[in-house]
Amino acid sequence: MWKSRYEELLEDYHKLISRKNEKTVFYNGIYERYKYPVLTREHIPLFWRYDLNPRTNPYFMERLGVNSVMNAGAIDLNGKYYLVARIEGNDRKSFFGVAESDSGIEGFRFWDYPVLLEDTCPEETNVYDMRLTKHEDGCIYGVFCSESKDNSVNDLSAAVASAGIVRTKDLKRWERLANLVTLHSPQQRNVVLHPEFVHGKYAFYTRPMDGFIDTGSGGGIGFGLCESIEHAVIKEEVITSKRKYHTITESKNGAGAVPIKTEKGWIHLAHGVRNTAAGLRYVIYAFATALDDPAKVIAEPSGYLIGPMGSERIGDVSNVLFTNGAITKNNGDVYIYYASSDTRLHVATTTTDKLMDYVFHTPSDPLRSVSCVAQRCELIKNNLKIIQSLK
Repeated sequence: MWKSRYEELLEDYHKLISRKNEKTVFYNGIYERYKYPVLTREHIPLFWRYDLNPRTNPYFMERLGVNSVMNAGAIDLNGKYYLVARIEGNDRKSFFGVAESDSGIEGFRFWDYPVLLEDTCPEETNVYDMRLTKHEDGCIYGVFCSESKDNSVNDLSAAVASAGIVRTKDLKRWERLANLVTLHSPQQRNVVLHPEFVHGKYAFYTRPMDGFIDTGSGGGIGFGLCESIEHAVIKEEVITSKRKYHTITESKNGAGAVPIKTEKGWIHLAHGVRNTAAGLRYVIYAFATALDDPAKVIAEPSGYLIGPMGSERIGDVSNVLFTNGAITKNNGDVYIYYASSDTRLHVATTTTDKLMDYVFHTPSDPLRSVSCVAQRCELIKNNLKIIQSLK
């Protein structure tokens, strides 16, 4: 019974790993979605979850269960695709694991061991949502949320969020650096390191926060410079993509994947959050900043780029899409990795040309219903003329 059950689960695992992914019928001209998630809890190797010794585990029980696999940083190296995924155990603690694929859309397989970070922060309880940046200084940096208990209040759910920083060359050996310090923002999450120096300094996209959940007076996605990466201190933050009333960013927003450099500007993939009767709704949106001034927004298409659809709406935290990783190939192909409902990880594919067309030619949000209807009527009027001319 023990051996047969193990062999059955192992066969299911290999079938999952070798399963071919396929594009769905969804179409909007911007990106393509895929039928199967690229990472789920079932992608976790059996030897991460089960004690495979029949003597100490006679009933073949799962000893260290995994609840979900989500929010992954993404990078391509030596012709392969790598995801540093957030893995949440049944104990609610998150950690990082490296998954590798030849195609970027299927066949992701975790390395034998998860990432064991240097234990330099004794107060740190949880880590999650790493962004991976290939920096022009020659190193790969991972910026993630470093969470600890807020002992200033008598509330077991209260936490303090900081931005942890690690660097590596091969995703195997990780050097832990000091956490980011922002002088005017007590807490930070969703921090992204810009891939190039700006005025000779390291540049970060931040999310100024007064508290663990609230963005408070921050007002949107911040931007700041620091002299050193080993002891990163940002003295001043300016707001790039602002939160706005009655939009997809009304409740909060935050940087997502490392910005994509194009001939027209830096394209950013971020998350926007609004409150609903069913709770917070997370979507992914895009905007662009200037090549010579990455803090200056130069294009903001209206609405969201990717929202949860179908089964993506259901999970641990329902109605949520979140991205913190994308891969851009030399040929212009773009792989956007996004998690649905804090449960599983998907991929959408597009190109830099399509993203530029979307970001720079999609109308911006006029912010009022009457203006939005007028905007749509103008589109309809022009299209009806075209339809009439084709008859």
